[in-house]
Amino acid sequence: MPELPEVETVKRGLNKLIIGRKITAVSSDNPKSFPNSPGDVDNFLISSTVELVRRRAKMLMIDLSTGYTLAIHLKMTGQLVFVDNKTRFGAGHPNDSLISQLPDKSTRVILSFDDDSHLYFNDQRKFGWMKLMPTLEVPNLPFMQKVGPEPLNDEFTAEQFADRFKRRARTSVKAAILDQSVVAGVGNIYADESLWGAKIHPSRLVGSLSEVEFKDLYDQVRFVMNLSIEKGGSTNRNYVDAEGKKGSYMDFANVFRREGQVCPRCGTEIIKIKVAGRGTHICPLCQKI
Repeated sequence: MPELPEVETVKRGLNKLIIGRKITAVSSDNPKSFPNSPGDVDNFLISSTVELVRRRAKMLMIDLSTGYTLAIHLKMTGQLVFVDNKTRFGAGHPNDSLISQLPDKSTRVILSFDDDSHLYFNDQRKFGWMKLMPTLEVPNLPFMQKVGPEPLNDEFTAEQFADRFKRRARTSVKAAILDQSVVAGVGNIYADESLWGAKIHPSRLVGSLSEVEFKDLYDQVRFVMNLSIEKGGSTNRNYVDAEGKKGSYMDFANVFRREGQVCPRCGTEIIKIKVAGRGTHICPLCQKI
């Protein structure tokens, strides 16, 4: 599943590429992927101009000149690929659609612009969607009502971070950090990496963490996610960003998918366990329970 850093990479790339472009046509092969009435599409999407691309947690929003927004959730296998005669930018789920000829069998929606460029929404499993709605109604989406604060916002302090976790005192810290209503956008990769960085065992109950440990975890979440954004996301194959570079964060991962290798901090063999129903990578020496 594309994680927050991948979605942030999509946002930044599209802001460089589609702002000011006029949408001239749209096609879709699946009503679940594009659940919008023909009237709304004709009145508020066709002939509109892209004004801004935003992100909230793992959701993207393309704001249009008509006062409407395309809200996009990539879910498990979604990806967005922009193509014109000079540029190809793709990010999201790492399969061959990012680099192959489009449209292909996974293409669900095609937005065409007035200069003959195209934005392809591909989604193998058809769980993702592009919803057209008034921009003022976007905050009322159920997803938006439930999702927690952005961990990378400067206004979100270490104290606020700890307070949100303390509501889940009897929950494992791994389960809490994956709960999108606690903090937005931290997925399995970044949970494992952050907990390793803070030397916290993922099975520990939230209520057992000290103030110092919460501060360490807060710092590690921000460090790991900013590093991943800098490196273009965690995809390690078939990813290309707006400059045609592949994502490279997995080259810097310390524990995720490193079972059987040595911990870069202490040399102990990294193991994989299950916590909160998810495969979880730890150093058993650095992260004692």
